[in-house]
Amino acid sequence: MTWNDQFLKLFRSCVEKYRGGNDDFHSYYEPDDITFLKSVGYKPRELFDFVEDLVDEDVPSESTALLVAAVRRDYLLTVQEGVHSDHEITTDDLPTFGDTLDEIPYFPRILRKARAKLRGELDPDIMYGCGGDRKFLRDHGDIHPADFLRHVWASGDDDSHIIDYVRSHDSVA
Repeated sequence: MTWNDQFLKLFRSCVEKYRGGNDDFHSYYEPDDITFLKSVGYKPRELFDFVEDLVDEDVPSESTALLVAAVRRDYLLTVQEGVHSDHEITTDDLPTFGDTLDEIPYFPRILRKARAKLRGELDPDIMYGCGGDRKFLRDHGDIHPADFLRHVWASGDDDSHIIDYVRSHDSVA
């Protein structure tokens, strides 16, 4: 079985548990599931956040969850060479909702979250791809969350590249 099939199988299993009324995501996973999630750079809560939003809000789709996981996995294996970061950012480390970058509200927040997502450094209470992130991406040309992550990765610490990327999508919106 390939990792993506395993991810989707686990994702669908979690969706069924949540739809069945079980919202204790800790009970969703067997030890092998935890090992698998770690191998792709995911934390149990991250998967649950996508499951919960899909069931409750009908977005993001399971394919979006998979594509976001693929970016994180690729980053873990190529940039981090399979070594997990021991740093974690909390909500106190995030810019506020009203902070701006290049006069664009929320931009610093989603950018910080995306960089932390790539490195696997999001506190379990922070979701990359939450409703606020989805609104920002939708409002700026309907950018896919996985595409945004890949462009953040390619931009490194150079904010001007990711600003140009978002601005280029603003013109097509």
